[in-house]
Amino acid sequence: MSRSHLFVKSAIALALAAPLLASAESQLVVGSGTAAADLNFRVVVPRVLFLAVGTGAAGLANNTNEDTVTFDYTTNPADLGTGAAAGAISGNVVPVKVLGNNGVVALTSSNTGALTNATGDTIPWSQITVASSDTPNFPSPAPTGASVNLVVSSGKVTSRTANWTFGYANAAVVAPGTYGTTNGKVTYTASMP
Repeated sequence: MSRSHLFVKSAIALALAAPLLASAESQLVVGSGTAAADLNFRVVVPRVLFLAVGTGAAGLANNTNEDTVTFDYTTNPADLGTGAAAGAISGNVVPVKVLGNNGVVALTSSNTGALTNATGDTIPWSQITVASSDTPNFPSPAPTGASVNLVVSSGKVTSRTANWTFGYANAAVVAPGTYGTTNGKVTYTASMP
């Protein structure tokens, strides 16, 4: 066997053994005494911000379902404009969840204009009310376009859940139609430093 061939084999053997030699601390004690070895730990936590309004508020995953709140006066049309509740209400209690791990979370709402029907009649967003089940810690921003700050849970972590209950003020008689067929969406946005 040639010297260069032996050198190549030795170099390969050392390269394969090097990770094993450097993988942990060790101490050999001969006779009496104790041996000690250190092991380092690290936990890597990413910056996280999660917001769920409606479906998906129970977990921490992406969900593309958009829920709809409906106030239907078909069964009680005589109550239009009187401030009375709709005869059929669906989806007006909405679970909401926010989780952030870098300080105060700000929550804003925005919309693209008044609720409109197919013929262009409108109901202003000021007619839609909202109340939070945890107003002190997790207030609900009005759908008119508002901003609120959530109370930090502990340290830099904000972890809040609440139910938001939406209502329709029904303060005026309006033209017939299904309002919200256009401009019927409120977008909630969470942000943190």
